[in-house]
Amino acid sequence: MKEAIKVLKKNLSDEVTWQYEGQVLRRKLNAVVLEAFFNRPDMPFIDIILKENDRFIETFYTDRWYNIFEIYDRDDDKLKGWYCNVGRPAVLTEDSVSYVDLALDLWVSADGKQTVLDEDEFDVLPLNDSEREKAFSALAELQQLFWRKQ
Repeated sequence: MKEAIKVLKKNLSDEVTWQYEGQVLRRKLNAVVLEAFFNRPDMPFIDIILKENDRFIETFYTDRWYNIFEIYDRDDDKLKGWYCNVGRPAVLTEDSVSYVDLALDLWVSADGKQTVLDEDEFDVLPLNDSEREKAFSALAELQQLFWRKQ
């Protein structure tokens, strides 16, 4: 039986802004990989439709300034793409994973096209220079990771 885990997305004030449950697929020293299902109504998103119950394979890292969600269609399990959140490294406990979202995101469609999202929201966050630099470095690392995947 898979182990249940709660995912807590937080803002800079450490307030939970979204939470849901997933099932742990594997734990690593500095990461956890889980399976979760999209729990919002169907909605258009860039070049796809995010559907309620789309399957997400989510990887959270305790030593990286991002997490990666690999998204599969609820109807045919076809890969839609990867949604990458730039944020502070995740905090893992036995029954939860939490992260502070820094607004900056990267969408990579199944064909490899990359789109940076929410730069305007990121620009107005009250971050210090070090955090801002780590966030930009994380975005660059993600972009390189997916360019190499092609």
